[in-house]
Amino acid sequence: MAHIVVEAAEALLDQEIKVLDHGFVRLVDYLGGDDRIVQAARVSYGSGTKTYRQDRGLIHYLMKNRHTSPFEQVQLTFHTKMPIFVARQWVRHRTARLNEISGRYSVMADEFYLPEIDKVNVQSESNKQGRGEVLPPDIAEDVIARMSAEQRAVYTNYQSMLDQGVARELARSNLPLSLYTEWYWQIDLHNLFHFLELRLDPHAQYEIRVYAEAMATCARAVAPLAWEAFEEHVRNAVTFSEKEAVALSAVLAGQEIELTGKPREAFLAKLEKIRAASLPAEPVAEDDSILLSS
Repeated sequence: MAHIVVEAAEALLDQEIKVLDHGFVRLVDYLGGDDRIVQAARVSYGSGTKTYRQDRGLIHYLMKNRHTSPFEQVQLTFHTKMPIFVARQWVRHRTARLNEISGRYSVMADEFYLPEIDKVNVQSESNKQGRGEVLPPDIAEDVIARMSAEQRAVYTNYQSMLDQGVARELARSNLPLSLYTEWYWQIDLHNLFHFLELRLDPHAQYEIRVYAEAMATCARAVAPLAWEAFEEHVRNAVTFSEKEAVALSAVLAGQEIELTGKPREAFLAKLEKIRAASLPAEPVAEDDSILLSS
């Protein structure tokens, strides 16, 4: 099969998707698409040998049954710019390759993240790593003003040290986590979906979630059928642990559930997700006869 060209992805190449106040996501390159996934799964040659319906059914089958290696055949390369504290969460996903700007070689730009007023929250009482209610506007404005003043002061000192001849690798050491950095980040589609499953979740920190939303736009453009299957079988799916399955059985039987505390909250949240689900406009083909052996 020749190099796969996906028109929707081509239209996105090198286009900046603005994120936060100074950040962006750019799709700079991609390799493969839906056709590459089905080709890898069937280990065949040539294109046009299967119908759209068969390819769609195969991709859904692969995603549903966790046959992940065909999705690894598709790769996306991003150029992204984000605050350092976002980058440090991001780099926890170790299944990608990256090259980051270096403060040893480059003078870091005077660009810092400042949240919008409606993104300044109190600490959550129920989530040790999350936000709670939004602060009143006057308090939020004061917080932002103090953050801005400290950023200006630190950068002024940084620039002063550079002017005095201090080595860049040392002068940078006091720069804060709100400073913007950027990198090239390459990842295969399977691992990108894992990243997006976690970072698109409502519980993910807002500042990394908006980057995930921008990258989701790119993934959807490169492999729309794979994205559809990801949403169907992973992102919008609900799974139950063994204890939760017992609780679900109790609910269906009209009995009380025995779960308490955090496990009970998590189980009830899953039930609410099921209740909120809407019927699909078009059912997905599940006929195994059109899949790997066809």
